[in-house]
Amino acid sequence: MDTLQKPLSSEDWILVRADALPEVYRKVLAAQTALSTGACSSVSEAVRVHGLSRSAFYKYKDAVAVYFGKTASSFVTIELILQDCPGVLSGVLAAFAKVGANIITVNQNSPVNGSALISICAQTNNMSVSLDVFADKLGRVPGVQRIAAMRRDASVSD
Repeated sequence: MDTLQKPLSSEDWILVRADALPEVYRKVLAAQTALSTGACSSVSEAVRVHGLSRSAFYKYKDAVAVYFGKTASSFVTIELILQDCPGVLSGVLAAFAKVGANIITVNQNSPVNGSALISICAQTNNMSVSLDVFADKLGRVPGVQRIAAMRRDASVSD
């Protein structure tokens, strides 16, 4: 059977122009955005603000998502060995913010012998400096013992 003739399954995704969607899906997307941006602090508040029932939100929340395919994003994952003392991680995070990197995830291992391995994934398309310059700046943050690895992750694009 040709893949175009294959019936859609519940695991398939399709792209639909937003104005062709039923209103309930647009409201779910608006509620999700309000929650993720902090405009609303709870599902109850988000559904109330957007005129949506909680049951409709929960029914569709995992089935609809905004497609960002036309906006390319670059990501970097940096692994650092940090000294285990107060304020070191916050200094590292401040360095990311200062250059315009948007932190996506932070993973920290338990400290061993006074050092901890930290892995930070950040979106880099709005950074004000190159990765080489940033790595140099990061290496000078007090408590950063060394940069263990730095890798560019695949860009998300159409």
